[in-house]
Amino acid sequence: MAWEDKDYYSILEVDRNASHEDIKKAYRKMALKYHPDRNPGNKEAEEYFKKAAEAYEVLGDPEKKQRYDTYGREGLKGYDVHGFTNFDDIFEHFSDIFGGSIFEEFFGARTRRRAARKGPSLRVDIDIDLREVATGVEKTINLNRREYCDVCGGSGLKPGTSPTTCSHCRGKGETQQTQGFFTFRSTCPKCGGHGKVIESPCYRCNGQGRIAKRAQVAVQVPPGIEDGVRLRVAGQGEPGENGAPRGDLYCDIHVRPHPLFQREGIHLICELPISLTQAALGYELDMPTLRGATAKLRIPRGTQNGDVITLKGEGLPSMQSWGKGDLLVRIVVEVPTRLTARQEELLREFAELENKNQNPKWKNFWQRVKEYFG
Repeated sequence: MAWEDKDYYSILEVDRNASHEDIKKAYRKMALKYHPDRNPGNKEAEEYFKKAAEAYEVLGDPEKKQRYDTYGREGLKGYDVHGFTNFDDIFEHFSDIFGGSIFEEFFGARTRRRAARKGPSLRVDIDIDLREVATGVEKTINLNRREYCDVCGGSGLKPGTSPTTCSHCRGKGETQQTQGFFTFRSTCPKCGGHGKVIESPCYRCNGQGRIAKRAQVAVQVPPGIEDGVRLRVAGQGEPGENGAPRGDLYCDIHVRPHPLFQREGIHLICELPISLTQAALGYELDMPTLRGATAKLRIPRGTQNGDVITLKGEGLPSMQSWGKGDLLVRIVVEVPTRLTARQEELLREFAELENKNQNPKWKNFWQRVKEYFG
């Protein structure tokens, strides 16, 4: 069975009713078993290690897990699911998992070094309206983020100088202590794990290698996106140390309420008030739609309060490319509260005729009352 067809629960060897803690334990077990340091040169183990990380990223997140349980992999479109291709991303993304004692015992030094490489990720909020949901939109985001210093190029060094080897760890980036059968490793407190120290820092960034700058990022928001979805824009976070890859930019989408339409999945709902005579005699009107144009809406004779008339294809697109939803027009029959003398006269005349020719539902209701109460 191809990896893309394999169930995430099967990859982690847990059932669908497994608790979050059980899923986490299962991933720890798989990561330890197929860790590349324990399986050097084993391509199959490397692939399983990556796929186990992908499975845990989904099943370990309650929101993604719910979407996956309901819609399968199709339900994850638009969500931040990495599909990991290298080990550095896995170590950085799940530093909480690999920072545990059992992993530090086997892979501590490697994990700490790799987790520190990628730059910090950032998060922003993006507000869109319902029409932009229908069409998709490109949003330009202004944000403050740290960029490489334009004087030292990110090295943190004063131009013309070089770093020196850390005297505390002798360039290893970590220190270790042995007590009996156990060896304890920890990041060097002097160099922070780099193995080098800066004796002559850059005057612009004070040795940090990065300075705060204003940046603009174009974010593509796909059609049909739902409120609360988080988009991941890869490589638009802050740069890592010593030329390491950037982090990512996470965009939380918020859809503003619309004055006419309410959303229900891919469908739109609109309440249309009509008069008593329009409901009784029938009526035709130009119904406004989200796309800005109008569509002909025919209200049949005898339409009842609460009836729903469907306008096909006037809803929202699906993120899964399953076509478009519909516009559901819910009829609200508005009873007049103020009548002219002539209107009241006509309604009383109508009521007399109505009593002689009772409506079926009215007649049936009172017949059942009579039978029940005797």
